[in-house]
Amino acid sequence: MKVILQQDVKGQGKKGQLVEVSDGYARNFLLPKKLAVTATTDNVNTLKLQEKARLAREAAEKAEAEALAERLKNCPVKIPAKAGAGGKLFGSVTSKEIADELKAQFGIEINKAKIVQEEPIKSFGSYELKCKLGYEVVGTIYAMVTEAK
Repeated sequence: MKVILQQDVKGQGKKGQLVEVSDGYARNFLLPKKLAVTATTDNVNTLKLQEKARLAREAAEKAEAEALAERLKNCPVKIPAKAGAGGKLFGSVTSKEIADELKAQFGIEINKAKIVQEEPIKSFGSYELKCKLGYEVVGTIYAMVTEAK
C-alpha cells in the first residue's frame, strides 16, 4: 500500500515522502496514529503543491539572506566601549552588543547567535566578523570599536 508520511517514521522515511509499506503496517499502525495518509490522487496533488510552495519559500528566504549580506558590506558599525590604560577594554565586545548596535545604527536585525567571533574583541580597532545568514549565505560585518565618551 502506498502512503504519504505526515511525520518522520524510523525505518520508513521522512515527512512528506511517498512510500510503499505493507497493508497491515499501514492499517494497524501508520493510519490510526496519523503518521501517514493513503496515497490517493488528491493527497498526491496536495503533496506536490506543498513541495512547490516550500521550494518557493526557501528561494525567497535565500534571496532575502543574500540581499542582507550585500547590505551588511556597506554598513560599518561603530561600537563604543570603555577601556583602561593601554587601550585594553573592560571585558569584551559581545555579539549581542554588535547586534544591538547594528539595529540602532542601521535598522538591521540579526540574531546574536548568527554572528561568528573567532576570538573575543578585547581592544580598540577594526574587525571583520562573519555572519551566518542561513542557506549557506555568509555576510561580513565590519565593526569599529571606539572609545566611549
